[in-house]
Order: sequence, then structure tokens, then C-alpha cells
Amino acid sequence: MPSMNPDGFEAVVKPDCFYSNGRENSNYYDLNRNFPDAFELNNVSRQPETAAVMEWLKTETFVLSANLHGGALVASYPFDNGVPATGTLYSRSITPDDDVFQYLAHTYASRNPTMKKGDQCKTKMNFPNGITNGYSWYPLKGGMQDYNYIWAQCFEITLELSCCKYPHEEKLPFFWNKNKASLIEYIKQVHLGVKGQVFDQNGNPLPNVIVEVQNRKHICPYRTNKFGEYYLLLLPGSYIINVTVPGHDPYLTNVVIPEKSQNFSALKKDILLPFRVQLDSIPVSNPSCSKIPLYSDLPSQSEATKPSLFLFLVTVFHIFVK
Repeated sequence: MPSMNPDGFEAVVKPDCFYSNGRENSNYYDLNRNFPDAFELNNVSRQPETAAVMEWLKTETFVLSANLHGGALVASYPFDNGVPATGTLYSRSITPDDDVFQYLAHTYASRNPTMKKGDQCKTKMNFPNGITNGYSWYPLKGGMQDYNYIWAQCFEITLELSCCKYPHEEKLPFFWNKNKASLIEYIKQVHLGVKGQVFDQNGNPLPNVIVEVQNRKHICPYRTNKFGEYYLLLLPGSYIINVTVPGHDPYLTNVVIPEKSQNFSALKKDILLPFRVQLDSIPVSNPSCSKIPLYSDLPSQSEATKPSLFLFLVTVFHIFVK
């Protein structure tokens, strides 16, 4: 997708390093605050661009993605919002797959000669090794990377590629050269972990079966697609996979992820369940979790406006001092 906010970019008549125009769409909504949020109610008017992305995510089994921003130099990984159960009391908000997300962010940043230094943008925060947890940077609700991870089963990180929010188009070849190696290596990480199909004892592929790693329970369980396929991004190691079919006891199976992917492919492991399943007992289409705060029973810790105001004041102060 070339741009999720074409109206915003068209509004930037004169590219600059600040946020004067272009952040919002033509209806004056920030699209990266417009998605459903798992931690607190995001009671905003869902914009056409946001709705289109949400529908698009239903049409394919997306496994890995990234969204490209300007305004900083850092690879930021989920969560962007949080509650104490995800670590906010320690100024962070981590997912069940935090090891994978840190690896993905490091994979990108370490191959960008400027980003990996972590301190190349004047008046901006320093980021050790060029990566950060989104909540640690500043909390926000309604962001796309949290939505993709929780509701679309897709691991996404946010890549801030330029100190200037809106650099001149003549700089595009420069940014391509800086990010080419990182982008290619990041795309290759879709082959991390394990993939396969789940079958019953008669060889029928089973859709909408919960397939997750033990001790990595997602708040919205990850399920097989309509072909019975599953994809789990995992670092090398030994894991126990838990397969849950309605009306049956969980089925456990071991998997060992090798150190290197095999011929640009995740480890393939089909799972044959030792029982027959009534296919009509499983919904035909993926039963998505409700688009509500799934952590609503826990107190929210989002303070999205405070860090934004702080960063704004720091920028203004720098301008006056300069």
C-alpha cells in the first residue's frame, strides 16, 4: 500500500521537518489513532481509510508487516498502549511475543547505518540501538500496529525513517539506499518459526482452530484460516504447540525451530489430530474477537496526550533557544 493517507500528503504543499500539515486525512482525523484499541475505548468516527485497511486484513492471512513513518529514526514495536498486566508500571507494554518483536526491530535497525546509532535526530529522543517499545516512547491508543497484532494475527512494527516528518521527494533515492538492506532483511523474517495445516483423522483441513504456543496466549486467540493453515513467528528453540478444537480436549505437540530457515521457508509442521471433527460445528469464517477493549477488566494506563505535549514543548523550546 503506497500510502494510507493520500489526502494528508497532498495537503503538504511545502515539505518540512515539523507537523504543520498532513498528519490528518481530509476529515481531520489522525488515522494512526483511528483503529479499535485493546486497552481502552477508542470512541472515534472510523474513517474510510481505516475501514478499508481493516477489511483488507480479513481477505488474506497476513503474517508480517511494517508501516513507514517520518519524524524520527527508530524501529518501534508493540504495544503502543497498555495496562499494568503488560508492564506499564515499568514504563513499557510488552506482548506475549516480545522476544520476536525485539528481534524484528533489531533486524531492521541494525542494517540501517543511521538508525542503529539511535541519536541522529537533533531535539529528539535517543533510542539505544535504534529500537524502542512503542509505549516506552509514548503511549497512544488506536494505533495500527497494535490492531494488526491483536485482531489480524499479523506482526507489525512501525519504522520511523526520517528526522524530518515530510522530507523532499528528491531525497527518496537517498532513503532507498539507506533502507534497502533493512527492508529486504525484514521481509525475509516472514520465514521465522513454524507453519502448516491442521487436519482431523480423516484428513479434512480444519478452519478456525486455535493454534498457539503454550505460555504465549494471545488476548485474541490465533486461529487457522479457511484452509486450515496456521503461521507462528518464533525464534529458534523448542516449543509446545497447543491446538484447541471446539468440543475436544486441547491437543499438544512439540516443535523445534532450527537456527536457520530452510530454503526461505518457515519450518513446516502439519498437525493430524487423533479424532474426527464435525466440520459443521466450526464456523466457516474466522470468528474475530469483538473490536472492544479486550483488557477492559484491567485499568488503562494510556496517557497519549501528555508525551505528545511534552515533545511539542521541547520542540518549541528548542526553536526559541535557537
